[in-house]
Amino acid sequence: MAGLINSEDIAAVKARSSIEDVVREHVTLRSAGPGSLKGLCPFHDEKTPSFNIRPAVGAWHCFGCGEGGDVISFVQKVDHLSFSEAVERLAQKLGMELRYENGDRPREEGLGRRSRLIEAHRVAEEYYTELLLGSQAARQGRDFLRARDFNSEHVRQFGVGFAPRGGEDLVRHLRAKGFTDDELVTAGLAGRGARGLYDRFRGRLVWPIRDITGDTVGFGARRLFDDDRIEAKYLNTSETPIYKKSTVLYGLDLAKKKISQGRQAVVVEGYTDVMACHLAGVDTAVATCGTAFGADHIKTLRRLMRDEAGLAPAKVIFTFDGDAAGQKAAMRAFADDEKWTSQSFVAVEKSGKDPCELRQAGGDPAVQALIEDAVPMFEFAARTTIKRFDLATAEGRIQAVRAVAPIVASIRDRSLQPEYTREVAGMLGLDVEQVAGEVSRAGKLKVDDDSRAARSAADGRDGHRAGPGRDPYEEHGGAPEAGVFPVPDRRDPVVLAERQLLQVLLQFPTVFKPGAIDLLTPESFSAPAHRAVFDGIRIAHHGADRGSTGAWIAAVTENAPSPVAGLVSELAVDTLPTRMDPNTGLPTSRYVGELFDRVRTIALTRRIADSMSEMRRLDHGETPSPERTRELGMQLQTLQRELAAIKAGMG
Repeated sequence: MAGLINSEDIAAVKARSSIEDVVREHVTLRSAGPGSLKGLCPFHDEKTPSFNIRPAVGAWHCFGCGEGGDVISFVQKVDHLSFSEAVERLAQKLGMELRYENGDRPREEGLGRRSRLIEAHRVAEEYYTELLLGSQAARQGRDFLRARDFNSEHVRQFGVGFAPRGGEDLVRHLRAKGFTDDELVTAGLAGRGARGLYDRFRGRLVWPIRDITGDTVGFGARRLFDDDRIEAKYLNTSETPIYKKSTVLYGLDLAKKKISQGRQAVVVEGYTDVMACHLAGVDTAVATCGTAFGADHIKTLRRLMRDEAGLAPAKVIFTFDGDAAGQKAAMRAFADDEKWTSQSFVAVEKSGKDPCELRQAGGDPAVQALIEDAVPMFEFAARTTIKRFDLATAEGRIQAVRAVAPIVASIRDRSLQPEYTREVAGMLGLDVEQVAGEVSRAGKLKVDDDSRAARSAADGRDGHRAGPGRDPYEEHGGAPEAGVFPVPDRRDPVVLAERQLLQVLLQFPTVFKPGAIDLLTPESFSAPAHRAVFDGIRIAHHGADRGSTGAWIAAVTENAPSPVAGLVSELAVDTLPTRMDPNTGLPTSRYVGELFDRVRTIALTRRIADSMSEMRRLDHGETPSPERTRELGMQLQTLQRELAAIKAGMG
């Protein structure tokens, strides 16, 4: 059995891995204040960015869904890996050799399932490409590509290959490279039949499907031979532990940088269309892999484009074939349009050519013009809807206006509605007022539907109360679970001051003088969750290295109660509402001092009030205790002297 990864190596991987670089493979980030970056969360859908990282701390936290942690936990969650697999994946990127307990290296099959499956795909891709470029048996594949103006350089650029027709050629090749039968079946590269393993793809042109980081996770294969027993034109890798077709976009590894920079994405329908677009200079093109463009694809592109409220609109352009199937796909995309913050567009060539055919017929400028001439999704949807009706009859016109009115009513930019109303009226040959009336009615119906949905949510029929103020503990029957702390109310100025002090203690542990932290106790904080976090700080303070912020955060997390681990990561990345000293990059001593004194003052005032309240209760009690009264009197004097000293210092 393989040993555990050496703890020093885990620490080294964590220290050497840039959380900013790792996160940027999945999320486009922008500044969120000194030392902080933010973007759209990769773990839940949102339109306003609430996912923050602090590279200096090595921590991330989403204020929308509450997830947080370090670079290892991010890789675990985003790639669905175990802790060991995430460490191994990061070490592989660093070119770092890991040590294991007792000096043992893990057996090859114990290296982490994902790593093994990824490596099997890499070897298969190399094998397929070599065959396409050099094998006589692959001539038909080369002819297919040449007919579409693709050459050997393009084959290497996109990793296109040829799967031999033999039936077991790839299986034998991968076995010789040390892969087990179970790994080949799990990877989706081979199937298991009565006579043993057989190649999943045979006699087909294959394209490697890569995830956003560039790892090959599957293949798309096109039929070449008429006697192929599988009639489907395209055959794709089945769902595997590393390949989920609903989340993968072909070409995204090549396009992600340009998509992020230009905040534009072009969605095409096929592998050759992606190749044609990229070669024509439209290097933001991607395609789905054997499935319709859906919600998970939208989330992926939105994170890269920073498709968020408050920014200039990003732009997503869909290209569809001009046939009935293409129009149907466009209308499906229109149904999801509300999931974008920005407006989406549609590009359809009049003669029905796809980008690959268009490049063959008109060269690169024709592909570029197709994208430049894209029309808004609403306009395309309206025209496509109207085409279904016979406008030569009064009945057809009435049916058409009723069908198209909800489309116009759904335009988020209300300033565009009058113009589209006039345009639709012109298409239908109706008075503008008549179309406007239908649009108004459709809008009211939509509002009523939305209101009913909101009321259902408020009544708890969906299990949650609607609105941003929903109590997260209502999921547990209206009360916190055992060991779960109530969420601190940041609307309370006292709680807010406590929070900011904890942020300083976590993010800048060296700004406090020796002994300062000992002036505070967990009882200095009013919010139970804040007390728990400070308890972790207090314990870590006497043993952890405060010179390394990452090590300090890890020590606090380890010593704080587990239910507040998420709050620790949140406080470690949240931006302080103050300007930093331009010389040191730290919060000013005045800000820190005022915050520290304010929390101490509030805590002392609370303790004084508690003591005086107890004295009054003793005075009115049936059996007063002189000893306790004297003890409280002395305690009050001490507390009042401490409070006076703080106020004198503040003055």
